[in-house]
Amino acid sequence: MGRRVNNLSIFAGCVLIWGTTWLAITFQLGPVAPEISVSHRFLLAALLIAAWCRIRGLPLRFKPSEHVALALMGGLMYGAAYVAVYHAELHLASGLVAIGYSASPLVSSLGARLFLRQRVSARQLLGSALGLAGICLVYWPEFGKLAPDRNVALGIVFTVAAVLFSCSGGLLAQRNHQQGLHGWPTMAWSMGYGALLSLAVALTLGRAYTIDLGAPYLLSLAYLAVLGTVITFAGWLTLVGRIGAARASYVGVMAPVVALCVSTLFEGFAWHPLTALGIAISVSGNILVLGTSQTASRK
Repeated sequence: MGRRVNNLSIFAGCVLIWGTTWLAITFQLGPVAPEISVSHRFLLAALLIAAWCRIRGLPLRFKPSEHVALALMGGLMYGAAYVAVYHAELHLASGLVAIGYSASPLVSSLGARLFLRQRVSARQLLGSALGLAGICLVYWPEFGKLAPDRNVALGIVFTVAAVLFSCSGGLLAQRNHQQGLHGWPTMAWSMGYGALLSLAVALTLGRAYTIDLGAPYLLSLAYLAVLGTVITFAGWLTLVGRIGAARASYVGVMAPVVALCVSTLFEGFAWHPLTALGIAISVSGNILVLGTSQTASRK
């Protein structure tokens, strides 16, 4: 029983922390360019994880070809994807971006079929269709709220871009895992490469390299890097080891719902009947997809 309660506590912690990181991102938006803020977040996280690897005696050396693989994965998953997320939150409520980002596992399952030739069952296809349809319903009322200072359409474009970048990075991560590239050292390097890509994009676009020394920015940066990245990944990986990746992935189903509730409390997001219906359909779709994965893992 103790172990079960412990697993439940880890699960709840991951859901609550990841569900609130979307609001924390809003405190990063201001005088510091989004690309710079993303670079700050993942560089700090990478350094912390690298220090942990040193303490644990985990090797941080990789072959040049392995560095290329980690750079591609990290650049997409931690660099481009999060740059798009930060830009999306300039135009959309943080909870809405979180709900849109929850399409990543659904799109990834289809991408795995197309690019990794993994079999996709009819149940997974139905779940993906329901999940994506639910997200569309959540976003539909927002098109009626277009305003000059809150470009919903542009926010949706950035959210879609974030999902595509994240899914591409996820597919590369699956390939890397098959080749033995997984664990804390690979996370340190891939997050570091994501931070470097974000910085390179910022400099290419002519963004000024600055940091906000105000308490809201620094505290949210620490929260995102330490709790929202290092601690939650540690918790999630613990869950993967104890209960399997399929059941641990339900964290990604619940966290966006928490994010939308947090957005309601702190950003004044107004619910529409289609919002609740869309969330219910999207969660059902995710459960179908993840339930299929869980059944397959038992065989």
